Amino acid sequence: MRGDLSLLIALELRVEARRSKLSGMITAARERDLMNAADLLLDARRTNKPIADLPKELRPTTLEEAYFIQDRMSWIYEAIGGWKVGAPTPDATPTFAPMPAMWITCSGCEMRGPMHRYRGVEAEIAFHMGADLPPRETPYTGEEVNAAIGSMHPAIEVLESALVDPAQATKLTSVADMAMHGGFVYGAAVPNWQSIDFAKESVTLAIDGAIRVERTGSNTAGDLMRLLLWLANEGASRTGGLKKGDWITTGSWTGNMQANAGASVDARFSTAGRAYLRFA
Repeated sequence: MRGDLSLLIALELRVEARRSKLSGMITAARERDLMNAADLLLDARRTNKPIADLPKELRPTTLEEAYFIQDRMSWIYEAIGGWKVGAPTPDATPTFAPMPAMWITCSGCEMRGPMHRYRGVEAEIAFHMGADLPPRETPYTGEEVNAAIGSMHPAIEVLESALVDPAQATKLTSVADMAMHGGFVYGAAVPNWQSIDFAKESVTLAIDGAIRVERTGSNTAGDLMRLLLWLANEGASRTGGLKKGDWITTGSWTGNMQANAGASVDARFSTAGRAYLRFA
């Protein structure tokens, strides 16, 4: 395990909070099935030998079971550096997944390693927490969550999968597979981000210099702040509370575009800055 003692203690507290929340809903026998499912997905990612789907008896049947598998997988990748959260419509309940700290890097990096097989990319808006928001009985207000944000950044989420074609697998299996998370690249902090009208914000996503997507106000969740507020309150039983230094990325503006090995990827927002990367 990396990091100093304080990081280790914080990680252990998070793990325990997440384990306690989920174990109250899942029987011991079912836990074994879900742990086996996590191991199959981890092995498929590690060996670059994707599977079509989990065996039927191991597939998650509820969102809680999918989250159990997510968490089991994330513990193997050590410390959690933040969370991806999103919603398919402005009124839908958000879903979220952990982002391993070892997969987080700054804009301009080269993405190396055998894990990059699928190479999906999405342009996103992310927030870096500047203060802790520990779990509490009284829900946080939007003003409190906003005050705890340290900075806002353009970002690219890299999507990876243990599945040959995630679109052909059962939906909850894809959610269980870390919600297809495979990397997170953040651009420079954007000054005065509170003045940005995200409903009018436009974005382009280019791969090898060719614009693949150009959209405006295209985050399906609508109000990005509601995602952070939901994560600070409803998500706290699983996250153990948001921590100073956590990255929170708030869903795709461009949809999933796939890149080839060696490709460069450039996400540009009209006022929220730029993030870019290259696959080795």
